[in-house]
Amino acid sequence: QVQLVESGGGLVQAGGSLRLSCKASGRTLSVDVMGFYRQAPGKQRDMVATISRTGITNYKDSVKGRVTISRDNARNTAYLQMDSLKPEDTAVYYCNAGTDNFGEFWGQGTQVTVSS
Repeated sequence: QVQLVESGGGLVQAGGSLRLSCKASGRTLSVDVMGFYRQAPGKQRDMVATISRTGITNYKDSVKGRVTISRDNARNTAYLQMDSLKPEDTAVYYCNAGTDNFGEFWGQGTQVTVSS
């Protein structure tokens, strides 16, 4: 099993920045891809950004240039730096970890609210 704990959400004005963190514990050696997903009210959960164990990244088109995902494997932690935030970025952000042999796991989510 892998446990994920997110932090860093909050309320920010449009144009502001936030950094989310996701710390993994448990069978962390089995974790390959880590990522952040978001779900706005009434919408499906969508991928925002992912990063592999080796640092390969993938981003949702609408956040490219504004969001950077990074990872510290020694600390089992992924980070999502979000700049130039827009009201449409408002959502609950979830951390996800895909493992080699144990499936995928989700964090509890952290609310990000961007006011106009």
